Amino acid sequence: MRSFFTQNIGWKLLSLAAAVLLWIYVTAEPEVATFMSVHVDYKNLSPAVEITSDPVETVYLEVRGPSEALRQPDAARRSAVILDMAAIEPGSHTFTIDRGDVRLPRGVEFLRAIPGQIRMNFESSATRTVPVSVHISGGLPPDLQVSEAVAEPSALAITGPASRVARIAAVETDPLVPKPEPGTNRYQVEAFVSDPHVRFQDSPQVTVKVRLEKK
Repeated sequence: MRSFFTQNIGWKLLSLAAAVLLWIYVTAEPEVATFMSVHVDYKNLSPAVEITSDPVETVYLEVRGPSEALRQPDAARRSAVILDMAAIEPGSHTFTIDRGDVRLPRGVEFLRAIPGQIRMNFESSATRTVPVSVHISGGLPPDLQVSEAVAEPSALAITGPASRVARIAAVETDPLVPKPEPGTNRYQVEAFVSDPHVRFQDSPQVTVKVRLEKK
């Protein structure tokens, strides 16, 4: 039994000294408080519900912890406020940011958030099909005119908050400058929906058939 303690005594004493020094270093590291800007994320939002308010992308967190942990360049990137929206229905909802909503690096303590609450508006989601309006730009020679300009497909499906989708009468293509020669040509262009809360259900790319003829 005695040989167990005396065998390689030098290495064992060295390991003990290293452990003591590490403990002294950790316990001697000052604890500080600071503010950091972190992203606001959300989870479990139903596909049948849409956020209609302007998004709150970041908040400030007052945190406390070892100075070494808070000085890490990725400390803020590894932190976040995560809002659970599993039970959200259409209407206005306020989220109070507390300890359970915050993800922080190990050893860092949450003190408060600024702002401490986030209010968001929600609506039911809706989808409808609207016509595509072709936008022909100027610049044609004076002896030519557009006799036909049609999009293929002629209508696209849009989706988003129900009230905003209902206000969209049509979507418009990017401005198109046809080749200045008589005849029929086809062009690949993107369609655009003016409301930032509304999006295309599928690809917004369309083919526009343009026929020019002499005046």
